[in-house]
Amino acid sequence: MKIELSIPESLKEITLAQYQKWVKIIENEEVSTFFQQKMIEIFCNAKLETVLQMKVKDVDEVTQHIDNLFNEKPDFIPTFILNDIEYGFIPQLDEMTFGEYIDLDSYLADWQTMSKAMTVLFRPIKYKRKDKYLIEDYESADKYNLSGMPLNVVMGALVFFCNLKSELQKHILSYLKTQDSVVIPQELKDSLASGIGINLFTPYQREILEN
Repeated sequence: MKIELSIPESLKEITLAQYQKWVKIIENEEVSTFFQQKMIEIFCNAKLETVLQMKVKDVDEVTQHIDNLFNEKPDFIPTFILNDIEYGFIPQLDEMTFGEYIDLDSYLADWQTMSKAMTVLFRPIKYKRKDKYLIEDYESADKYNLSGMPLNVVMGALVFFCNLKSELQKHILSYLKTQDSVVIPQELKDSLASGIGINLFTPYQREILEN
């Protein structure tokens, strides 16, 4: 029986929503054969019945190929187009508002809210000239749905942001020390100091950041 699959050739062909589904499965299951079935079903947009009809060697080849994609070290990609709208990464992270930082820190803690974290980091471009651009002001993480954005953009943004997080946290803590009239809960101070929420979750991200 001839079976046709749409196999992604790079992380660019995988969406954030697909990866969120995958993370949810691997966090709750331990059966490797089930992993292979779900991996092909999710990333190749195939029906489970179709996967069950595939030859074992073909399943192994496809899942190994997809697994290799997650070992790619993504580049930082500042802009992307989704649903005919061009989004741009925050041009200057050191000018991020405290509200943006708190939302980002909260949403980065869980892959299931990662699309909201991306809405903090990426917003529609309202003006662009060559490599320079301006993005919309941040209103809320629910204003846009970025679950369909390419996974390579997500991964590149996470690596880029986390490389700068220590410096950003230092700026925020230094600022708070100068604001005697602002009462900051101790839990929030501890979160900023330790990077809770921004210290990423899966072994894949951890390996990238260590490298």
